[in-house]
Amino acid sequence: MTTDPLRTKASPWPFVGMAGMACVFFLYAASVLFAPWWLVVALLVVWAFLLVVACAWWTPHPRWVPWVPGVALVLWVAVVLSA
Repeated sequence: MTTDPLRTKASPWPFVGMAGMACVFFLYAASVLFAPWWLVVALLVVWAFLLVVACAWWTPHPRWVPWVPGVALVLWVAVVLSA
């Protein structure tokens, strides 16, 4: 029995990263309750950029994708504490 190189197991890490991005989105969106509107808009633009990065890394670098929401979380904490 030969192993088909196209039928390899899918890595779970991109799915973990995208679940993290969904969680971080709610933090970014809920910032409207205590942060100025312009700061929330800027945060959501940054989140959208990070989502594009996570999507771009899905196949070539699946183990890097979970780091993207980690960076997003650290960035959110830094921005909220400095505002």
